[in-house]
Amino acid sequence: MLYQEDHNQETGRRGRVEVICGSMFSGKTEELIRRLKRAKFARQRVEIFKPAIDTRYSEADVVSHDSHSIASTPIDSSASILLFTSEIDVVGIDEAQFFDSGLVDVCNQLADNGVRVIVAGLDMDYLGRPFGPMPALCAIADEVTKVHAICVKCGQLAAFSHRMVANDKQVMLGETAEYEPLCRQCYRQATRK
Repeated sequence: MLYQEDHNQETGRRGRVEVICGSMFSGKTEELIRRLKRAKFARQRVEIFKPAIDTRYSEADVVSHDSHSIASTPIDSSASILLFTSEIDVVGIDEAQFFDSGLVDVCNQLADNGVRVIVAGLDMDYLGRPFGPMPALCAIADEVTKVHAICVKCGQLAAFSHRMVANDKQVMLGETAEYEPLCRQCYRQATRK
């Protein structure tokens, strides 16, 4: 621990973990991109990661639903992040729900070493259950921002991602043809059997 304390004092950097969570179509990736572009504008050294399985809009770039994008490095496991982050000030991670549980330790280690870590992901799956490492990331975060979509049924704030196609796999990449954002009441009505 002495090395980490000395490193932080030398660089003057204070690491932190910021989590952006919410349902599909709530603007998580857009907010992640906004924060990362501001860091780049401030001449901070930025590295962005996304799960290699997410190829919806681009093989390599992080792309929001409204087509804003930023270059990223696709990876298969959270441990790979540590291989690319020496001499980095800010790390961005998109679609964090698709990563393994080791992502929590990776984010803590980076923050302890003076890196600002910004993570975006779904906090719940299509069944309304906590998704992947997101609950643990929210627990260890210095700051959590929950963003909301608008319910397509009633216009209220939406916190649920309703899957409209028959598929019981937890991980299913999709867009507006497969998912819709719903408020709690409309989600309950839509999922009644």
